[in-house]
Amino acid sequence: MHDIRQIRENPEAFDAALARRGLSARAGEVLALDEHWRALTQALQTALAARNDASKAIGAAKARNDEGEASRLMAQVTDLKTRVPALEAEEREALASLNDVLAAIPNLADPSVPQGADENDNKIIHLRGVVPQLSFEGREHHEIGPPLGLDFETAQKVSGARFAYLRGGIARLSRALGQFMLDLHTGEFGYQEVAPPVLVRDEALYGTGQLPKFAEDQFRTTDGRWLIPTAEVSLTNMVREMILEEKELPIRLTALTPCFRSEAGAAGRDTRGMIRQHQFEKVELVSIVCPEASEAEHERMTSCAEAVLERLGLPFRRMLLCSGDMGFSAQKTFDLEVWLPGQRRYREISSCSNCGDFQARRMNARFRKDGEKGTVFAHTLNGSGLAVGRALVAVIENYQNEDGSVSVPAVLHPYMGGLERISSE
Repeated sequence: MHDIRQIRENPEAFDAALARRGLSARAGEVLALDEHWRALTQALQTALAARNDASKAIGAAKARNDEGEASRLMAQVTDLKTRVPALEAEEREALASLNDVLAAIPNLADPSVPQGADENDNKIIHLRGVVPQLSFEGREHHEIGPPLGLDFETAQKVSGARFAYLRGGIARLSRALGQFMLDLHTGEFGYQEVAPPVLVRDEALYGTGQLPKFAEDQFRTTDGRWLIPTAEVSLTNMVREMILEEKELPIRLTALTPCFRSEAGAAGRDTRGMIRQHQFEKVELVSIVCPEASEAEHERMTSCAEAVLERLGLPFRRMLLCSGDMGFSAQKTFDLEVWLPGQRRYREISSCSNCGDFQARRMNARFRKDGEKGTVFAHTLNGSGLAVGRALVAVIENYQNEDGSVSVPAVLHPYMGGLERISSE
């Protein structure tokens, strides 16, 4: 959510920031709605004051035996009792209209974000790891996986497209990846593990920015709840409508959960394999911090996600997303893209975003600075640490052998009961 005061004070800067994201000017529309709401608020306050004054004056008029004045005042009060509820309804409707428009406008890009329209304008920050030089023709995971327990055909019969069964060694490898990630983030990086709800209410998705604009990308239950598209929703909303003390920050949370996305806007994209599924597992990282600490926290969080890839021995690159390719709630985003030998290209495996106070305003999540009475909106950050299914894809492709087996990265051996290779035998 945007600070209406900043739009009032500098509408030109707001529109210029929207233009950086490839969006048309909205300040005029916002300010017109704001002016209408403020006019109704003033009219309501005036009517309430007049009703109170008239009510008090009735007693004084009766005390003077001025029945004519008392009758006039009573008629005025009767009229105001009708007008006030109507004004209250108009004021609520005007505020709702203003908030609806503000809620549909994405976060503004940080000045350090490069100008651009799409992924072609993203900036490479660095590359890490060594791209494997296979002595044979590398295959994609959906070609390697079926003999090893990656079952798309049965899932198609049971659930339809974009689902998979994991069996045997592949299932254990997936479990090992998730557990390794959780152990690393909690044991070395100081994140607190959380087992959160995967069903949430409207307010939670609104708070992190998935609603109202991206409702079609979500799955909704018959009782009105939503399946989470990411644990970011459950974790970030833990501080919803709270006033924290500065000493409680930073708060760092992590969770391994199933995630659910309808992929409404992804028709025809990655229809084969596990890259884009309706149901998948992900280890999420969330931080709640003071505003002055959010930039450093963003770098820290991204480095934590990178550490997973480094220890798995997977080559990757860090990308700084341009203004036109960022998510709705982000003001700055780093994507981590892992090398996939089968596809012979880098693919996204993590997205780490600094949202500034954008989500905190929607959630009304504040903190009180030490020694001060007032409150300040916190800054929120979120990132994948990592997407387990995509990490599984990356391991299968980077550790594939010519005989169709897949070697297990050394760091995962303790999680695999010592198993060092997955094969169909």
